[in-house]
Amino acid sequence: MREWPHRAQHLFTMTVAHPCPYIEGRLERDVVADLNVPNAQSFYDWLLRSGFRRVQHMAYRPACPGCSACVPVRIRVAGMEPTRSQRTVLRRNADLAHTIVPLTATQEQYQLFLRYQKSRHADGEMATMTFHDYRMMVEESPIDTQVVEFRGDEGQLIAVCLTDRVRDGLSAVYKFYDPDAARRSLGTRIVLWHIDRARELGLPYVYLGYWIAESRKMAYKARFAPMEALIDGAWVPLPRQA
Repeated sequence: MREWPHRAQHLFTMTVAHPCPYIEGRLERDVVADLNVPNAQSFYDWLLRSGFRRVQHMAYRPACPGCSACVPVRIRVAGMEPTRSQRTVLRRNADLAHTIVPLTATQEQYQLFLRYQKSRHADGEMATMTFHDYRMMVEESPIDTQVVEFRGDEGQLIAVCLTDRVRDGLSAVYKFYDPDAARRSLGTRIVLWHIDRARELGLPYVYLGYWIAESRKMAYKARFAPMEALIDGAWVPLPRQA
């Protein structure tokens, strides 16, 4: 990792080892940086390009002993065309309207969030989050962040995503959606929205966090192309996966 040019190395700490949420039997450790600093936006821009992700006012990057399974990935917006299956997803969700709303947590969002967690990640820590916890996740951001809501034709909340804007793109921080709407492939739909939005804003990349070849939960990320992966400190093309 290149040195942050503004001498903020003291902001980095290392977490203790804890069970990996993606690969059974492995331990995870993260390098963590506090974003409550002067020039937080430019610091975060640099961190994101260096493979970090954000949660609330912290940015983190896995630094697991003996493991490099978490690969930072980003979509190169120029030249990205939806595949046949992705066009099907767009048609299935043609009834959805999206709105960028204030960075304020609501009970409606929280109830959908709980349903999603209990359906998809019932054994995870997020399944027990209180509304206060959820509010902190949404609102505690020192950088340029937006909430996007997706609603059906009767106004029902179907999906929500938390999105950061950086100098060279958008970063999909977190998303959740109606667990009973599996046929819609809402995770894919939200990524496609990010691509369209980045194109509208003239931004070259959509950052998707980490792709893990051994994790089925992460498989969908590598189905977008052109995709780049951060390997040995350089962003290089990642072949589209089946």
